[in-house]
Amino acid sequence: MHKDIESVLVSEKQLEKIVNTLAKQIEKDYNDKEFMMIGLLKGSVAFMADLMKKIRLDFSIDFMVASSYGSGTESSGKIKIISDVTIPVKDMDILIVEDIVDSGNTLNFICNYLVTKGAKSVRVATLCDKPARRKVPFTPDYIGTEIPDEFIVGYGLDYDEKYRNLPYIGVLKRSVYE
Repeated sequence: MHKDIESVLVSEKQLEKIVNTLAKQIEKDYNDKEFMMIGLLKGSVAFMADLMKKIRLDFSIDFMVASSYGSGTESSGKIKIISDVTIPVKDMDILIVEDIVDSGNTLNFICNYLVTKGAKSVRVATLCDKPARRKVPFTPDYIGTEIPDEFIVGYGLDYDEKYRNLPYIGVLKRSVYE
């Protein structure tokens, strides 16, 4: 375990099980649809890479970068799209892949944004859901695991661009970010 990690919240083995379970649900729901997976960078990279390898359907992928954090630990609440999708979403079924749903502000904004761009449907698959921090009514369609109100890192999740490469999800020691 990394020296800055207080405890492992989701192990490598648990992550593998989560990915397999979500892939099966997504395959079932999207079996007869032409869909696109949109990963929200940078946090979703590890999760999306593993998830897309397990889904036995044809689909396209694209990415978006949206931010409400900066380098802090609290969402600013103001959403900014830094990089938009490059493939048209009009008349497409969209599956947004996200690492964590916290306040819900970013995902709520992006879902509405994609609908205004003509998406046929927009669903969200999140690795981690932190409902205790929700600021807007938002429930992801696919949830890997519900987590407590802790600051987590690893498997794509970061603090100040560090720890993304950890193969598990761990609780970051408060002394690192306070």
